[in-house]
Amino acid sequence: MNLGVTNVHKPVAEGEDNGRRYRVERFGREGEPVIVIDAFSGRIAELEAAARRARYSPVVGYPGLRSLLDPNYLRLGGPLLARLFAEHLGFEGNFGVESCAFSIVAARPADLTPMQRRPHYDGTRPDLVATVHYTGEEGSGGTAFYRHRRTGFETVRPERADEYEAAVKADEAAFGPLPGEYYYGDTDRYEMIGEVEAAPDRLVAYRGWNLHSGVVPTPPPSDPDGLRKSGRVTINAFLIGQR
Repeated sequence: MNLGVTNVHKPVAEGEDNGRRYRVERFGREGEPVIVIDAFSGRIAELEAAARRARYSPVVGYPGLRSLLDPNYLRLGGPLLARLFAEHLGFEGNFGVESCAFSIVAARPADLTPMQRRPHYDGTRPDLVATVHYTGEEGSGGTAFYRHRRTGFETVRPERADEYEAAVKADEAAFGPLPGEYYYGDTDRYEMIGEVEAAPDRLVAYRGWNLHSGVVPTPPPSDPDGLRKSGRVTINAFLIGQR
């Protein structure tokens, strides 16, 4: 079964657990684990319908809108997620939830801020894990992972943050501003090292220090009704692994 993961390396683990197919990849030279679980909730139609009914607000830094979601929904696939965290991320026991929300990409490409036009990292803490739970069909996007060419970094760990931010400024000086579009693929600044494609009820989990970017293949609808009916919806959570 193809889990929609693009990578030159073989998975380090794959299998099935209570009807959930999973796969663990290690992208790039640094080999950070990326966990992919299909049929994560078993209730994706219900979650999709709830997302379309939810009330949204803008969020600083995110190119769209978010609506808080009860993190208890993660219990649906939580035992498998916790096991894979222990086996591949070095965490033990359960995990804490820092935030959980429905997210709709809403910013038009030309309106993206400079930070939103390039791959980013969510934080430098080793225990911070980001999850993206897709509700849309195949072809609706996904998540891509990157290597920064100037530094060679694929992750921004605490000791690398200052060097990385200085190198980003050097990129701007050398290459100029990035175009007004959602980032995807290879450029003079970044090399794509792996990609997880969206599929209904597929969840991807990775440490927040990975350089990554959401894959947005088509511009979001410009009107509020269109966004609510057909905008790119995901469920995004930040988890704290327990050691």
